[in-house]
Amino acid sequence: MVASLSARGNAEAALSYYSHLSSDGQHSVADRTQADQAKYYLKGQEREEAPAPGRWVGQGAERLSLPHEVQERHFKAALQGMDPMTREQLVKAGGHSKSHSAGWDMTFSAPKSVSVVWALSGPEQREKIEQAQQQASKAACAWLEENAAFARRGKGGKVREATAGLLIAQFDHETSRDLDPQLHTHSFIFNMAPRKDGTWGAIVSRELYLHQMAAGRVYRQHLEEEMQKLGYQTEKAKHGFRLPIVPRHIERAFSKRRQAIEKVQKEKGYHTMAQLEQATLRTRKAKEQMGRASLFAAWQQEAKEMGFVLEEIKAREGERQVTSKPPASAEKNPSTCPGRQVTGKRNNKQSPAPVRGQKSLSVSSPDRQEKDEEAAKIGKQLGLALLTLKQSGNMQGLRTRLISKTGGLSLEYEENGKVQSKRRNDQDNEPENESE
Repeated sequence: MVASLSARGNAEAALSYYSHLSSDGQHSVADRTQADQAKYYLKGQEREEAPAPGRWVGQGAERLSLPHEVQERHFKAALQGMDPMTREQLVKAGGHSKSHSAGWDMTFSAPKSVSVVWALSGPEQREKIEQAQQQASKAACAWLEENAAFARRGKGGKVREATAGLLIAQFDHETSRDLDPQLHTHSFIFNMAPRKDGTWGAIVSRELYLHQMAAGRVYRQHLEEEMQKLGYQTEKAKHGFRLPIVPRHIERAFSKRRQAIEKVQKEKGYHTMAQLEQATLRTRKAKEQMGRASLFAAWQQEAKEMGFVLEEIKAREGERQVTSKPPASAEKNPSTCPGRQVTGKRNNKQSPAPVRGQKSLSVSSPDRQEKDEEAAKIGKQLGLALLTLKQSGNMQGLRTRLISKTGGLSLEYEENGKVQSKRRNDQDNEPENESE
């Protein structure tokens, strides 16, 4: 799943989840108490090798003048419905109520091929891909602000109105629970949003659920564009796009978590969404502690053992692109290029066959285009004629003659030795086109 949304319960449960996010999900949510809830998000920020710290995004963060980096005390205050900076109570806190949700986590997961390229690249390229992931997830959240952000007002929160933004904290994670490369961004949406009159209110969560799939599409679109800017080719895939530079068997080898879930699904015969969730929970295990440097080395070695060395593939792709370009002299003189059409002249040289998997590009000559248009119109006329003929009720032993004249279509046919004639108007016909 590329984008998923899940409620994080009351403030106590959300604080525990915060601790999980900050430590890159190294521990189980169920085992955390209120005391270590906030550490869920922030613990990883204490490690030198950890991903970039959490960051505030959204118009709500701008209104509150929050610093870019997420800090534990600010996160805790927001969970309680307070202004993180002044601790002013902005919305009524849900406390320990089971019916109140302190926030929702919308997670944006990169395609496995993107994660594999990130894991096998050097530090500079990894940073660029991480920035692409951040830009895409931020764009998706901005889309949610414009299309799915509604706040409650009045007794029981029955009145709903569009907000002036959302308050969101984002945390980047890099691995699956099986320690395979898996770039994904947790976007924690707080259950408080600024109304347009300057007050704050609780969120209408139903709109977030209704729009999560659309937000996922926005995320995928932006991530694909960012990867293309970095020079990677993309192709359509089941969940958006993939990078064809990564073979599918390599993707699957780095998807051990998915394989474990699929195994449980097959063994148990799970099909419904509730059953699929059970399969996910059955295969969930606590993440092992492992430094980033060790992970990158392990991933490089695993790929190498399967015969996949990313830099070597990139080098071969670069050579292929260079050798596929026409000679410079030919570029300067278009008339000498095979398959190149020169205005006013007919080029009879045969174009080279396209490389397998590459779309063939051709330029049609003016007379060829004219003949194609003529053939298309004759085909249309023939279809109309056959439709007229069908309405005659007798299709046996007929000899037909189709004549197109300006403003109309005539069909002459011989039935039982007698010549018949039918006419159907067709204002699009060209004059004096004839086919028999």
